[in-house]
Amino acid sequence: MSTNSAAQAQSPAQKSARRLPPELNIFLVLVGIALVYEVLGWIFVGQSFLMNPQRLTIIILQVSVIGIIAVGVTQVIITGGIDLSSGSVVGMTAMFTASLAQASTWPRALYPSLTDMPVIVPVVVGIGVGLLAGFINGQLIAKTKIPPFIATLGMMVSARGISKWYTKGQPVSGLTEQFNFIGTGIWPVVIFLVVAVIFHIALRYTRYGKFTYAIGANVQAARVSGINVESHLVKVYAIAGALAGLAGVVTAARAQTAQAGMGVMYELDAIAATVIGGTSLAGGVGRITGTVIGTVILGVMTSGFTFLRVDAFYQEIVKGVIIVAAVVVDVYRQKKRKT
Repeated sequence: MSTNSAAQAQSPAQKSARRLPPELNIFLVLVGIALVYEVLGWIFVGQSFLMNPQRLTIIILQVSVIGIIAVGVTQVIITGGIDLSSGSVVGMTAMFTASLAQASTWPRALYPSLTDMPVIVPVVVGIGVGLLAGFINGQLIAKTKIPPFIATLGMMVSARGISKWYTKGQPVSGLTEQFNFIGTGIWPVVIFLVVAVIFHIALRYTRYGKFTYAIGANVQAARVSGINVESHLVKVYAIAGALAGLAGVVTAARAQTAQAGMGVMYELDAIAATVIGGTSLAGGVGRITGTVIGTVILGVMTSGFTFLRVDAFYQEIVKGVIIVAAVVVDVYRQKKRKT
């Protein structure tokens, strides 16, 4: 009786603990990393890391593009898949977008008859190109049953090749001021946050989100329950491609030019932000809020390394270690959940 009473007495506390948002631990990690940089900054640099509004603004601006991609990648990973093509899709869409955003005053316009286009045209084209790439990924995965790793790896290589072929490797410059405005000020951050809010709501409160989680948790059970798994996977990958296309638009606007090499390794940063944010590579678990925090963690780490004057190759080594550590924690968490 006493044992049962004790268990009953603990159950409300356990229930309240379960109600705590899972992103809280991730946020505490973010705070801890920032405080470590603050202490190291005073010791080795003699400056404050956190008490610099300009640095904090730059951090948020730098992670906005990765964050947009990561929102799409999060949905893919929740279904139990992966998307390795998003970085190449960013470069490809940036090239197509910029070619339709050139000003008539630019002497080397790619399409002289299509200069000074309304800003909505290159934006829609960029998102559309990304949507098409994601749709092809989804069709390959859903219809041919090939692993997502292989399908998106093929798209990664093909999209990078298309980027180089489109202008024979030449950059696209001379963009209109209206288009460049998209990448100025806080607009990249606003776009990132709007995208995050939209898909946070979609995943938590709509049938689209329920289907996405159900497929990742148990694809056979989802199919038995009446979900058209193949059709939904195509939607998820198409959305991820469209968001990579939007990231390409923002990237071109920020740089005020487009080059075939844009977006290199962006897909790995997006996957890292997603996994650090608590999304399970096993599928069925993950939230956009966690991905946002994971994205900021990556930005703080990169800025902190630069602040401490750590060489770039050390930064890559540490980033790789953190990605592996995040996956190990996820595997341990999955085993603990099953027991």
